[in-house]
Amino acid sequence: MRSAGASPGRTFGSIKRNWGLYLLLLPAVVLTILFAYTPMYGILIAFKDYSPALGITGSPWAGFKYFEKFFNSYQFSNTIKNTLIISLYSMITFPIPIMLALMVNQMRPNRFRRFFQTVSYMPHFISTVVMVGLMMILLSPSTGLVGNLYGLFGKEAPDLMGSAGLFSSVYVWSDVWQHVGWDSIIFIAALSAVDPSLYEAATVDGASRWHKIRYIDIPMLMPTAVTLLILRVGGLLGVGFEKVYLMQNDLNATSSEILSTYVYKIGLLSSQYSFSSAVNLFNTVINFILLIIVNQISKKMSENSLW
Repeated sequence: MRSAGASPGRTFGSIKRNWGLYLLLLPAVVLTILFAYTPMYGILIAFKDYSPALGITGSPWAGFKYFEKFFNSYQFSNTIKNTLIISLYSMITFPIPIMLALMVNQMRPNRFRRFFQTVSYMPHFISTVVMVGLMMILLSPSTGLVGNLYGLFGKEAPDLMGSAGLFSSVYVWSDVWQHVGWDSIIFIAALSAVDPSLYEAATVDGASRWHKIRYIDIPMLMPTAVTLLILRVGGLLGVGFEKVYLMQNDLNATSSEILSTYVYKIGLLSSQYSFSSAVNLFNTVINFILLIIVNQISKKMSENSLW
């Protein structure tokens, strides 16, 4: 990595000395430029009255017309509010993978530990479509697991998939169930790098298991946790499209309409390409600003930051 005070000559010399490493890096750089940066040219659609017949360059400029249209639309406050509710709710669950990793790290014997890890990872490999299908079956108030449990006590089960007030809870906790095991892998990997001599020294000093977790494990996890937290805040308005769209119905529409589903509907279903691009660009800009702010705050408060 080039230091802040390195001259172009030293940088070129470093590249020349390590040309083999840069050659290995070249395919990744080319793919990134082709598939991550070249499509950014399409951002221009948000500032134009785009017509497929005229193309991006031939379409007339529209300025910020579509941004103003979104800010003045009745869906603006609703989509922003719903997206923020789901995102902030998901942030509350951020410590759960850390707690799971700490628990797995304390498990003995190793055979039980491997079995527990395998069981917790498996839901991650279920596709979103199958997961939502399972949720519809299990949460059905008439024939599902929830309906039968309520039936045992002679009560009527609530329609969890059709409740606007419970939509965010169903979305977030089903997401926790599906991904918590997978998300804990990186923390388990961080714990595996802890020097065993630290535990031995703590044992000699009479430290209990809780003391080892508090004074050895948690401090070792903090850099990884802060980095992942910064990345998550940077995607605060980037709630995934597929699961929310599949869970949507007429009964929960008021709380399930988020930015990504709105972009899909106006862009692909209504063919308002410029409008949907403007909404999506607004979403990306807000996420980028949040990422920079949180990274700077983390940089000032601790030694952990992305750059």
